[in-house]
Amino acid sequence: MSGHRRQPSIELLELMGVVRENGNEQMSLPPVKQNTPLSYDYVLVAKTREHHDREAIKKQNEFIEELKKKNFKVTKIIDDDLVFFGMQAPKEIFEKYRYLLKVSDACNWSSDQNYVPLSTRIRVVHFILNHTPINSGEALRDLMKMKVFEAKFCLHEKKKQRELTESWARWTACFQGQPITAVRNYFGEKVALYYLWLGWYTYLLIPPALIGVIVFLYGLAFFNTSPLIKEVCEADTVMCPLCDKRCKVWLLSDTCTYAKVSLLFDNNGTVLFAMFMAVWATLFLEFWKRHRTSYVCEWKVSDWCEEEEELILEIVNNVNCEPKKYKHSYLRSTLVLICVTIMILVIIGLTHALVVFRVIAAVLLAEGSWEFLSTHSNSGAMMLGAVLHYLIITVMTRVNRIVAMKLCEIEKTRSFAATEKSFTVKMFTFQFFTYFSSLFYVAFFLGRINGHPGGYVRIASKWRLEECHPSGCLTDLFIQMAIIMVLKQTISNVFEFTGPWFGKWLKRKRTHKLRRKCAYCYLKDDSTHGELCENCKLRDWLSNYRLNDVDSFSLFKEFLEMVIQFSFTTIFVAAFPLAPLLALINNVIEIRLDAIKMVTLERRLIPKKTNDIGVWINLLEAIGVLAVIANGLVIGVSSDFIPRLVYRYLYGPCSNGTTADIDCMVGYINNSLSIATMDKPEIRREFSSDQMVTPNGLNVSYCSYKDYRDNVDYNLTPQFWLILAVRFAFVILFEHIVVICKFIAAWFVPAAPMGVKNDRLFDKLKRLKEELRSFDESQR
Repeated sequence: MSGHRRQPSIELLELMGVVRENGNEQMSLPPVKQNTPLSYDYVLVAKTREHHDREAIKKQNEFIEELKKKNFKVTKIIDDDLVFFGMQAPKEIFEKYRYLLKVSDACNWSSDQNYVPLSTRIRVVHFILNHTPINSGEALRDLMKMKVFEAKFCLHEKKKQRELTESWARWTACFQGQPITAVRNYFGEKVALYYLWLGWYTYLLIPPALIGVIVFLYGLAFFNTSPLIKEVCEADTVMCPLCDKRCKVWLLSDTCTYAKVSLLFDNNGTVLFAMFMAVWATLFLEFWKRHRTSYVCEWKVSDWCEEEEELILEIVNNVNCEPKKYKHSYLRSTLVLICVTIMILVIIGLTHALVVFRVIAAVLLAEGSWEFLSTHSNSGAMMLGAVLHYLIITVMTRVNRIVAMKLCEIEKTRSFAATEKSFTVKMFTFQFFTYFSSLFYVAFFLGRINGHPGGYVRIASKWRLEECHPSGCLTDLFIQMAIIMVLKQTISNVFEFTGPWFGKWLKRKRTHKLRRKCAYCYLKDDSTHGELCENCKLRDWLSNYRLNDVDSFSLFKEFLEMVIQFSFTTIFVAAFPLAPLLALINNVIEIRLDAIKMVTLERRLIPKKTNDIGVWINLLEAIGVLAVIANGLVIGVSSDFIPRLVYRYLYGPCSNGTTADIDCMVGYINNSLSIATMDKPEIRREFSSDQMVTPNGLNVSYCSYKDYRDNVDYNLTPQFWLILAVRFAFVILFEHIVVICKFIAAWFVPAAPMGVKNDRLFDKLKRLKEELRSFDESQR
């Protein structure tokens, strides 16, 4: 059986330091007694009521009576202003559950039915509590909303909590492997697979982080030798004003620093790095599938079906239950589709508002009294826009969640698993557009629809659309991504840790301090000895009550945060090669931050059984495909890679093949500029004479701007159309090559190791033989 032989994939993860145990820890666990005195499966908390609040007391008593009808043992302890109800489910419930697992179509191969661990007990009891209505038809969720009960939670196990804290949930364990099986035994497969995926993702970020730094340093090495930088820094070219009225002509040499920054990520190495990242995303996902398969085989949940388990739990809760039928309504689907489309348009509309804000901010900064801001008005507006974008993201995250939940209610999905999947897809879609709409505008539209001198595009015929930074369009995208990633990761991590810590501290201050555990109870083990005294039980329940609340979507928030980060790391990596490094640093901290929060600062999550990360794997694969398209467009359309290539071979000094003593890129900057002269009426209307004064006080009659236009009639030159054709040819070629590489990589790495497949084959064969022997014995 697979439990007695180490899987090579798991051994590899141990060797790499991603995990720290062999995955077979659960095989040696002693059977858990079916109904031990201290194994309280669940705790409900209510406020002590005044006499006039009889309705709430009535509903509270009704709910407890309904549970007692199901043979639940309910222990009631009254504190000052709190009433605690400790729940213990009867042995019969778990016997039914084990039997139904055995006879089910999917789950019968998927669990060890020799014993029922506390994590399974909690999951079963959680379902029963949430599906036990009172006479008026209200279930626990409704009673919580009505404040009949204040809180509901399952208890942390002190001994295992200490073990997890020592081996996993502490800052000093940052560079140690994770005890994944111990996490699974305590929090369930769903949480364990999240941390296994996050650990593997973090480890696989090391190669792209190193290569991204190399690409960055490659650009740094050409600071002093690149003819492009030399040409910009030594140029005496006069550039056209960047805004109306207040802005004056300026010198190209003023952007020397920005030209150097641009070369750090807009160089030849960027192309290879973008191709590498697209293939890396595929290999990451394919190897993840192998590791996941190895672990779910060890945990015996390979064929687990969440919807079928929900059916089993419904029968356990109520033997006369009616199944929820599968339904599909074209009307509801159409309504949801329309609402999703409207929501996406609203988010894109916010992006347009952000563009307008940046345009107006640039004008106001340029016309302001501060010389520094006036000189750098475009850069200031861009940074203000990035900060505003982050604030919009913060607000829209809450709005998106509310809308996604309402749409799921409209859909009326059949089961919680279906609701969770539907919610995940909608929430991710909304969040993706919230995060990336502005970045897509900066990457593909900024500076390409703003017009030219004498024919600028304006908002409301008043404000000029902003242009790309003089050092290139990628500089804007680089700064925008850097601000959002740094702000998002830093601020979210600070709030993610300090929020639960402060909440725990606040609850502790509001409740009185109980005396320490008495000597009689101190020596008792959590699950094997006699009953604790009432004071020590209350002490334990109160300490769990003081922790921060969790819900069904607590793990969803962590997944969403990481998948959005994965999008940043892959989609625009051509513009920000340091993104993998930032993600790596963040994730090393994130793993321990989430672990500390989950083990010590929050109530225990309901252990959920699963065999995959769900719909997230489909979203990650979609991001991988989008990354190929986006990076191809960034390099082909947004960067100066193609114009430089065309200049090198067709327009530069090396185009005739005879020049050997000169760099082939000399003269590129002047070649990429066009000239506007004041003798044209449309230019005189565009720029006043006051604007045509250089910083040195010289009046000029012409200025340059970045475009490929004829200096006489301002029509686009043949070079522009040639570059445009090469851009699109490159995008098509790049995407086809990378997609082929992705398919080859996906084919080359099987989704499941052969050892796992063989183990499952022999395991099923053994079980079938055992069933046949049992049948033969019954026939004798």
